[in-house]
Amino acid sequence: MRRRRVASARIYQLSSLFLSYPDPELRGARGELAGAVRELPRTAAADALGRFCAWWENEDQLSLEQHYVETFDLHKRCGLYLTFYGEGDKRDRGPALLRLKRLYRAAGLPLEGAGELPDFLPVMLEFAAFAPDGKGEIVLREHRAAIELLRHGLHERGTPYAHVMDAVSLAVGEVSAADRARALKLAAAGPPQELVGLEPFTPPEIVHSGGEARR
Repeated sequence: MRRRRVASARIYQLSSLFLSYPDPELRGARGELAGAVRELPRTAAADALGRFCAWWENEDQLSLEQHYVETFDLHKRCGLYLTFYGEGDKRDRGPALLRLKRLYRAAGLPLEGAGELPDFLPVMLEFAAFAPDGKGEIVLREHRAAIELLRHGLHERGTPYAHVMDAVSLAVGEVSAADRARALKLAAAGPPQELVGLEPFTPPEIVHSGGEARR
């Protein structure tokens, strides 16, 4: 059990870095990180990260940056903010984010000053890697449907980042029937939209020619 937890933590830690924006500092560490992947115990998750590194190591800086932005910033089904899949831009997303921040703080790993929202997947993976007693992995399991939806979205786009999500999914564990059904429902409906604050729609047949609604 402990050995599996240690191996999963390493997968989460590396995946957190691989899913972060590829700035020059991260680019400079590519050789070291690829070496760390090669040192992982041979598992399906480690092989998936190896496939990602085979592409990641050989891309130039500009191509990496463009690919990252085009993949994660321009497509809703490939976003890295996991609560967005279930809550969209509704006000309910606020409490979900606050709960994550409290979980991080309670585990002794506060997010203050990190400059990212707590549902940003690289942040969640880092928490899963370092939180004591496997508490971080619980957070990932709670967002299992969103992880699966993101994984499918990346495969649909044919991006090598799909290999990273394969590794994360394998480390988290099998997808339950309930999570699979929820992922399909989210995929069909798309992120919820906030309606509070919008002008109510009045059917034209009950509006006077002067624009005043009938009573």
